[in-house]
Amino acid sequence: MQVEKPRRSQAERRAETRRALLRAARKLIVEKGYAETGTPDIVKAAEVTRGALYHHFADKADLMRALVRQEAAAIATEINADTSTDQTPLDAFMAGARAYFTAMSAPGRARILLLEGPAVLGVEEMAVIDRETGGATLLEGLQHAAAHGALEGIPLEPLADLLSSSFDRAALAIANGEDREAYERATLSLLSGILKG
Repeated sequence: MQVEKPRRSQAERRAETRRALLRAARKLIVEKGYAETGTPDIVKAAEVTRGALYHHFADKADLMRALVRQEAAAIATEINADTSTDQTPLDAFMAGARAYFTAMSAPGRARILLLEGPAVLGVEEMAVIDRETGGATLLEGLQHAAAHGALEGIPLEPLADLLSSSFDRAALAIANGEDREAYERATLSLLSGILKG
């Protein structure tokens, strides 16, 4: 007796098509770069029609925007899973930094978020996406530290921007094969100095 597979709904088929496009775009952009990846390559790799691409995304840049948001959200999820307001500010920051370095070590993620994303979407749009995802976790960490008496008189948003740049630079170096442990030690030293008091 043959068991019939349950039919997928239209919404499930649309969601699967979108996931296939994002998977294909991610793989190609990591391998070849955004500029060298054409929409015909993406639809071929995703095994969908060109019409399906334009049903889900306005253009290739819109697909890149969705990919950046997906990667940034995955990082925020990992940081949130490893940090807690039950931790001391320094412990929370170090747990968050380690989670960030681990999340950014996913193959191709540093290239997408730190090189290709800013080149395609621009620094301002990347900053907006960051504030909605991983950057939000960084600001929450600073607010947690301030609530525990650290950072008195230091404006938190500019400090979050500076720390974010430092973490991004470290993540890029680690993704390019530099010594992660050395960057973690340097991060501990930096954060210890900022959070004392």
